[in-house]
Amino acid sequence: MNHPARDAWAQAGRRLLVKAIEEFAYEELLVPEPEPEPEPDADAYRLDVGDGVHWTFRAARGTFGTWQLDPASLRRHPEAASGEEGPEQLLLDARPVLGWDGPTTAEVLRELTATRRAGAEAISRARPAAELADLGHLELEAYQDGHPCMLLNKGRLGFSASDAAAYAPESARTVRLLWAGVHAGLSAYSGVPGLDAERLLSEELDAHTRRRFTAVLNEICAESGLAAEEFTWLPVHPFHWDEAVATLFAPYLAEGRIVLLGQGPDRYRPLQSIRTLANLDHPHRRNVKVPLLIRNTLVWRGLSTEPTRAAPDVSAWLQSVRDADPYLRDELRFHPLGEVAAVAVHHPLYESVKDAPYRYHELLGAVWREPVAALLGERERARTMAALLGTGSDGRTLVAELVYRSGLTAHDWMERFFAALLPGLLHYLYRYGVAFCPHGENTVILFDDADIPIGIAVKDFAEDVNLLPESRPEYAALTPRADKVLLRWPARELAHSLLSAVFAGHFRFFAPLVAGHLGVPEGEFWAMARAEIERYHARFPELADQFDDFGLLAPAFDRIALNREQLLGGGFHDRAEKDEGFDVVHGTVANPLATATTQEEQI
Repeated sequence: MNHPARDAWAQAGRRLLVKAIEEFAYEELLVPEPEPEPEPDADAYRLDVGDGVHWTFRAARGTFGTWQLDPASLRRHPEAASGEEGPEQLLLDARPVLGWDGPTTAEVLRELTATRRAGAEAISRARPAAELADLGHLELEAYQDGHPCMLLNKGRLGFSASDAAAYAPESARTVRLLWAGVHAGLSAYSGVPGLDAERLLSEELDAHTRRRFTAVLNEICAESGLAAEEFTWLPVHPFHWDEAVATLFAPYLAEGRIVLLGQGPDRYRPLQSIRTLANLDHPHRRNVKVPLLIRNTLVWRGLSTEPTRAAPDVSAWLQSVRDADPYLRDELRFHPLGEVAAVAVHHPLYESVKDAPYRYHELLGAVWREPVAALLGERERARTMAALLGTGSDGRTLVAELVYRSGLTAHDWMERFFAALLPGLLHYLYRYGVAFCPHGENTVILFDDADIPIGIAVKDFAEDVNLLPESRPEYAALTPRADKVLLRWPARELAHSLLSAVFAGHFRFFAPLVAGHLGVPEGEFWAMARAEIERYHARFPELADQFDDFGLLAPAFDRIALNREQLLGGGFHDRAEKDEGFDVVHGTVANPLATATTQEEQI
């Protein structure tokens, strides 16, 4: 990645400036007021930030109280002395309102600049919607915009410019992973039934590579006196080896308890989560999730030891639930992408410092996940739900292109979308008290050969699957280590897996996009979503008590405020507990599902 082009840099800044006002206003970090001058205008707003500075703009209001700002209307008063009225200027202006001290302001600007640079790179590589629609699942990962709710969503703090060029998804570069052997005194392997470490390695590495790595390990073991058969192998990201393993694990490298085996032959490509990589040379081999000592969108991107060890147990349980339920198994295309094997590595030195920042307790490990490619039939495609928010370089949205190719009306295509997405998530929630974290990047939409949605796959389990507090028969098959790591929440908070991750976290942006580019009004969008929920309710009336407990159709629910969490509380704190509480909330938002009216009700 060279320096960003001037036009792309300016465009990326403008997008971030608009996003900052829209999302800060949504979370009430900043509170715009109606602009009374020169004459009252329902769409005109003024944002006072102190010291005689204010910003003006025009905006429409959407569901959840969302702000939809007209970028061309945005002005700073007085004009900035520098001449550029970008997101940096807005945040500096708003610093007194936000209450940032010097270190926080500097960190915000650092992450903002990195996010803007990544955005400029993405803009410079943008492609028309028709070309995006032709891309496979892995290739499309390089053309996504990051978390829609968070302003600072591509900071990747810890990456240098050359690191970002080599390893960021939007760079679309390939990565060859390093492999290490770790002695049993530091490591533990876990796998789903029938998948031991030897079988895993035989499926993930060719025989020549295994022989090469074995020779290296035997040579080091001859010096250390340790037994080669007592070592567990795992892949390590090359950045992380250089940044964390070679330095923080230096004592164990010196003792021969960790051995660098060499570079694997397969080329991988990072998905949007960066630390998860897919095999390009053998697409049906498993994805690999590895830690990275970087901070991005709130947290450090490591792998916690205990959840890593438990990941295969959680996956086996989730898939056993699916396989034993005729509705999930036979009627739906619903796939929990199994995290089928894992290696967790602990660090004795840092384990003795219980109150160390949590990143020091998630330094090394690996998780192997089933690839999306293995789910697809001939001519079927997969795209993350996040990708459906994308717009091509020609101004045409990806979803408009898909609807055009399907031959369906926009209304019919959207009905198929809701039917593919919601029933499986609802069934796990209502029937089994299980909540995934199905935000846009974690949810993969499956499409038939006409680009019509037919099902979903979901991922990220050990740290992102939550249960109800009480003991239920459905939980009896959980292993002790899986039960230990899964967080428990009351029903209304567990329902946030849909209310916040899907409805407020994704549909809040998807509904106006569909209205503007497909001609389906927001009211009709929410009516279709509600109709799909009610179809599920009618199908399973025996779960009626659960429907009330979870409250998906309640008049209002808590507003999750991720920018508040990142910028005013937890994002810059070196705390010992990553999951010290539920997401930061601020007030409530009206639930559009509560008032949505189906076409049948309108007649």
